[in-house]
Amino acid sequence: MTGIRPFMPDQHREFFALLPYLFIATTDADGWPVATVLTGPPGFVQSPDPNTLTVAALPRAGEPGAELFAAGRPFGALGLDFATRRRNRANGLIAAAGQGGLTLQILQSFGNCPQYIQTRAVEPGPAATAPAEPIAFPTAEALAQIARADTMFVATRAAGENGGVDISHRGGLPGFVKASGDVLTIPDFRGNRFFNTLGNLVLDPRAALLFVDFETGDLLHLQGRAEIDWRPTGDDLIQRRWRLTVERAWRRPAALPLRWAFGDYSPVTLNTAAWNALTLVA
Repeated sequence: MTGIRPFMPDQHREFFALLPYLFIATTDADGWPVATVLTGPPGFVQSPDPNTLTVAALPRAGEPGAELFAAGRPFGALGLDFATRRRNRANGLIAAAGQGGLTLQILQSFGNCPQYIQTRAVEPGPAATAPAEPIAFPTAEALAQIARADTMFVATRAAGENGGVDISHRGGLPGFVKASGDVLTIPDFRGNRFFNTLGNLVLDPRAALLFVDFETGDLLHLQGRAEIDWRPTGDDLIQRRWRLTVERAWRRPAALPLRWAFGDYSPVTLNTAAWNALTLVA
């Protein structure tokens, strides 16, 4: 009774077509996940049938993993409307890729709850064309972006019949992702109990994180290996945590042609202040 379907219901098909951005992931030949966000005018994502999404956009040349979004590769996609806190996931295989964009074959489709999503209003903004800059993490700029973030995205390698990769959202108060050197600690707040991300990390600890600076359009791409800490924190909302040791990192200043104006925090996000105040013990 998880609500995971081998097709998209009509409401999901219509939802994706409303969005000017799509969070998407794939894996490289060695199985490392990569994550990015594609953009276009509302309607650049369409669903001609319940098992297909077409995306009239491609990753930009020079961004991490751009060449991996090719026919036959797995994909995980997340549609998230920050204005309404609505989000839907779709996983499967890339059926075709070319100058016109991507055609995605849907193998799994499911909705997610609106918890920990902060509201934002989106509008166009100027985008830079410079390629991604590899960085020796941690840098001051990368740590500052993580410290400001109330939202991040995580891609993990998946097993089973969903294609092979998944991308999910995480949210909290600014600073909810705690950094210590090259190790990031991420809380697992009480959620929808699908355990997609944690289940994947149990099988394969490799993950890709994507941080979006909503005011500047900056992107921070990270790859690393995660370890789940199952010890309770003493707060029922914070059920466990996981640590990612960063192995590769890239910055893309002003990469997105979009900017978002902050609205308000999710009510459940406001209940997570105890995590931000928690002093971590190794």
